[in-house]
Amino acid sequence: RTFKAMIIRCSSLGKIMTNSRSKTDPLSKTCKSEIESLVKQKLYGYNTYISSKYLSKGIQLEDKSIELYNEVFFTNHVKNETRLSNDWITGECDINADDLIIDIKTSWSAETFPATEEEINNKDYEWQLRGYIMLYDKPFAELAYCLVETPDELLQYETNLTPHLVEGIDAELRVTVKKFERDFELENQIVERIELCNEYAEEYTNKIINKNK
Repeated sequence: RTFKAMIIRCSSLGKIMTNSRSKTDPLSKTCKSEIESLVKQKLYGYNTYISSKYLSKGIQLEDKSIELYNEVFFTNHVKNETRLSNDWITGECDINADDLIIDIKTSWSAETFPATEEEINNKDYEWQLRGYIMLYDKPFAELAYCLVETPDELLQYETNLTPHLVEGIDAELRVTVKKFERDFELENQIVERIELCNEYAEEYTNKIINKNK
């Protein structure tokens, strides 16, 4: 059995790119834990799927969020269905526009919705978008948080419904975006890190395969 280098999903880049606290080991504990999980999924033939009400809303209402974005910015974007890969990463962005890719995040409620650009400070999503920029070869990427009404079936355990009843609020107030410019230096860091990850993945794979020999 020969080791085949892993191609990392853009959605995993946030974990892969966390900085190590160790002076001698370039890979952080978070990064190693992600690689170990990916190796085990490959060896034992399963997929890890996290389900939550937040993710369910994001999946169910993605089209609605894209509609809201289009309404606010006078665009007519449609959901991208094309996954791209290179030697290191793979990903499928939400919207593939002319000079940028857009990633749509559907907020759970008005309470969790970032009302200003300064409130968007999720480093994991930034790395995910930098992966997309690289794959789709775009100068810019945009993270767009959209606030749309939560469907009844997801509200059954909620006691306070007011943060979910948002249809009457001006559309302009319900979209917040943060833009990122392409940075080749950061893309080089992604490539270097994934090459180190593959060295670790090979080592971990061999440890599992040879454990009883």
